[in-house]
Amino acid sequence: MFYFTQQVAPSTKAHLEAQFAFFSDLSKQMFDAVQKINELNIQIAQTALQETLSSTREVFAAQNPIDALSVATSQVQPAAERLRAYQQHLTDIAARTQAEFARTAETHVPEASRTASAVVDEVARRAAEETQKATDRQKAVLAKVASPIQSADGARAAGSVH
Repeated sequence: MFYFTQQVAPSTKAHLEAQFAFFSDLSKQMFDAVQKINELNIQIAQTALQETLSSTREVFAAQNPIDALSVATSQVQPAAERLRAYQQHLTDIAARTQAEFARTAETHVPEASRTASAVVDEVARRAAEETQKATDRQKAVLAKVASPIQSADGARAAGSVH
């Protein structure tokens, strides 16, 4: 675990919490979409397996090769329809997920922008304070350096007056 030597500013903490909430919601939605796709894949696999077994039984039950070929070719159109329906379901899941992402962004982005602005303001304020402190330290050092020179000049001027 990382330990900070300074406390995290409230604006930074609020911004991190806003980002965490945003990404957490996006992650939940992504998980839901993947779960829906997995459920669809399982459903399609079960249906395909059942239909394949049924078709295989019909082919084996056929009395001659022409009947077997007829059974096999009759399955092409339903298979194409299942593929089209599968693609449509995937498209629907993707569209719903995209819409949910957009709603989540509309909900979270204003808060994230507000907290980011607060962080920028805090950083600018702290930078100005630190700049002022550095300037004050430099002035103090220059005053200390100039002080002995000024007192020596003052002593020489006083010595020549007497």
